[in-house]
Amino acid sequence: MYPILEAKKLADKIYLMVVKAPRISANCKPGEFVIVKMDEKGERIPLTICDYDREKETITIVFQTVGASTERMSALQAGDSFRDVVGPLGNPSDFVKEDIEELKKKKYLFVAGGVGTAPVYPQVKWLKEHGIDVDVIMGSKTKDLLILEEEMKAVAGNLYVTTDDGSYGHKGMVTEVIKDLVNNQGKKYDVCVAIGPMIMMKFVCLLTKELEIPTVVSLNPIMVDGTGMCGACRVTVDGKVKFACVDGPEFDGHAVNFDEAMKRQQMYKTEEGRALLKLREGDTHHGGCGNCSE
Repeated sequence: MYPILEAKKLADKIYLMVVKAPRISANCKPGEFVIVKMDEKGERIPLTICDYDREKETITIVFQTVGASTERMSALQAGDSFRDVVGPLGNPSDFVKEDIEELKKKKYLFVAGGVGTAPVYPQVKWLKEHGIDVDVIMGSKTKDLLILEEEMKAVAGNLYVTTDDGSYGHKGMVTEVIKDLVNNQGKKYDVCVAIGPMIMMKFVCLLTKELEIPTVVSLNPIMVDGTGMCGACRVTVDGKVKFACVDGPEFDGHAVNFDEAMKRQQMYKTEEGRALLKLREGDTHHGGCGNCSE
């Protein structure tokens, strides 16, 4: 059992939990995720690790209620437990493997949309701990849906907040802030990391490609099973079939076929759609089949 030490609501339908998980907290890195199960028959839910404390042996997860399982999960309180927490899974962010001195020469821009702030935070925090300040853009529909602003402010070199309705910070989309920073303020970036809704990542990548800024995206929003065997997170990257949970979750954003991925997401929501995808995709429908990647 994995005890829940803290549980709180961050915003409408968005929740945070601190979970005692000694082995995971001892080994996890930014960019990785876990799979949680509430009970023996519970659904497997993949969630990015939002934070971790190696001394306290805890990990922090943030999730949004989107169905019956996450709705049930939102009712859990401190003192309750998860039946299983498996991880760390996936591949850590690329910069974790880079030489620190070389990394310090690069200027990073992070773009976090909505719940995407949760996986952006541990990356920015890790860089801060290694002496690297980065710029961060946080966007949401309204002020009430912003999460982890104070936490992000503490680790970001510069934090820019934008809301679609103008209820807080800059009014408009995150792409408008990127344009302003680059075109009007003369900022130069070597790498952009964008995490959030698929449509947001698509338009960030269209812009950064135009601005010639290499961009990394995390496709954790399309993961369902977390092992590649459900076929949900099948995506085409640079013309090759990949699976977000097995090969990612981070990829070259300029190589991701977002239109195909978003259309596929809609089809996957229905039983008929899943059956049709399985028929069309054959052996490449599931990950781990040996035919999906080089």
